Amino acid sequence: MVYVKWVFWGTFWVLVAAFFHYTLPQNDIVRIADTYEKRIDFGENSIFWAKEDSGNATGNVNRDVFFIQAFYENGRPMVYRNEDTSWGWPPYFKFDTSNLQAETTDLKSTQDAPRWVALKHYGWRNEFFSIYPNAVGVKPVEGPDVTIIPWLNIVILVVFFAFVWAIYVRWRRFRQARIDPVLEDIGDSMDAAGDRIAEKRGRFSRWLDSWKSK
Repeated sequence: MVYVKWVFWGTFWVLVAAFFHYTLPQNDIVRIADTYEKRIDFGENSIFWAKEDSGNATGNVNRDVFFIQAFYENGRPMVYRNEDTSWGWPPYFKFDTSNLQAETTDLKSTQDAPRWVALKHYGWRNEFFSIYPNAVGVKPVEGPDVTIIPWLNIVILVVFFAFVWAIYVRWRRFRQARIDPVLEDIGDSMDAAGDRIAEKRGRFSRWLDSWKSK
């Protein structure tokens, strides 16, 4: 039973960590190489794409999506999608996809003369399932070694864990005050019942032994 408990809580916290890692914004220091637009047919991984852009007809199985091609300092490529989140989830309230595409296009550079930018995004990149992180902002930076402290993420995580700790403390107090005494009473009752059964068995055994002696 202990292993089942640890597996349950381990799985729960892994899912929580994955949720925050996917949803919270991250900043990549990259060089933008190109921007383009491509028509996408949404398949089984449609959950990793944003809903239809604000003002577009709903229910489309395909639509044009903006993409941003970039490179890290070590030469590793990264491709981002650029879609509105509108009023959906995650709650970035992004309605400026076209403006962001224009900004990233203006910041394109070559390997010989790189211009480094901090590209803010959420989501994951997975080549096998064709999953792309969604860009939500861009700004020029001085170089590839710039460090950006994720203050928003820190605040959100601190508030979340403070909330979890408050719930845990209250649950522990409630368990100690209400549940544990009931369980102890049940345990005492079961022990007392076991003692009575053992006593009756002992009496019955002694009664049988008295007949055997005769």
